[in-house]
Amino acid sequence: MNIDLNKRQKVYRRNTGILNSFHLDGWLLLAISLLLAISTLIIYSASNGSEEIIKSHLIRIGLAFFLLILFAQTPPYLMRIYIPWLFILVTIMLVAVLLFGETGKGAKRWLDIGLTLVQPSEIMKLILPMTIAWLFAHNTLPPPKRKILIAIIIVLFTAGLIVVQPDLGTSILIAMSGIFTIFFAGLSWKWIVSAFAIFGASLPILWNFYMHAYQKQRVLTFLNPESDPLGSGYHIIQSKITIGSGGFYGKGYMNSTQAHLEFLPESTTDFIFSVLAEEFGFIGILILLLIYTFIIARGLYIALQAQDNFSRLVAASLSMTIFIYVFINIGMVSGLLPVVGLPLPLISYGGSSLVTLMISFGILMSIHTHKGLLKV
Repeated sequence: MNIDLNKRQKVYRRNTGILNSFHLDGWLLLAISLLLAISTLIIYSASNGSEEIIKSHLIRIGLAFFLLILFAQTPPYLMRIYIPWLFILVTIMLVAVLLFGETGKGAKRWLDIGLTLVQPSEIMKLILPMTIAWLFAHNTLPPPKRKILIAIIIVLFTAGLIVVQPDLGTSILIAMSGIFTIFFAGLSWKWIVSAFAIFGASLPILWNFYMHAYQKQRVLTFLNPESDPLGSGYHIIQSKITIGSGGFYGKGYMNSTQAHLEFLPESTTDFIFSVLAEEFGFIGILILLLIYTFIIARGLYIALQAQDNFSRLVAASLSMTIFIYVFINIGMVSGLLPVVGLPLPLISYGGSSLVTLMISFGILMSIHTHKGLLKV
């Protein structure tokens, strides 16, 4: 008891800054703030100067920052205690979505809990990698084969519940977050090669029995968008035109003709990267990618510095999930990947994704700043 209290006192004496007193990481906070400032500027331009959209966006940023600070105060050992129960709760909510969920745009993704609508799949983006980390935290790494198999079953089951909503983009992101956790736990390359082989063999089954018609059309459009330039290929063709028209330096702020003349669809959400590319060109893209790279590198650094397996796996998987977010969105709007409807993290307009990401940053900061603060 006395040893633990002494450790706490030493840490608190060392962490005397204002940010440290709130368990916030200054470097990560700076990079996040830069992206949110860029987001506000681009959304204002893409929305043709809509004050209503900007006001809504700023309110969401305020709420997201509040949640980041709140979760940063929560020690990792408390997260580890409650994670399995939260996973059970959110899984029940996902099942409830399929049975009683609110339908919007042809998909059941929302659950009415009385006071508001919640999207359980967004919560699961955080819960799943933390659950896999909890599963492995009780053993030395790499974990035994039995637990690896259990983890794979959990990942496939959870992703499957979201695929049938249907929400292919979110299911891919959630599955990748779980896979990254398993990988960082020390998964053998034999398992990885076997998993890719099984996935490849299952593609015909997925195509014929599980993929919806619009999902198949997205894949076909990706392979040849010019086959239907005014229909299914319109989005990606206009996006590539927008990105290409920016050139090296861009057309300048508020000069995105593709967005302002409404040639580019979803310009404030899924395709906001195209607007940034048109207005700020290659230079703007490079700056954006450098900030993302710093955030991901900082997250992996926090993982390396973590004091236990649970914290280490959670930090690494959340960091790489952000990478997948960026990779899929930019690949999608550039025509390198099929369109799956994932926003650009911290840039696109939207509430659910922003809140989830900011909570994940709060968890990263908690892992980094609670080192040495042991449970008494």
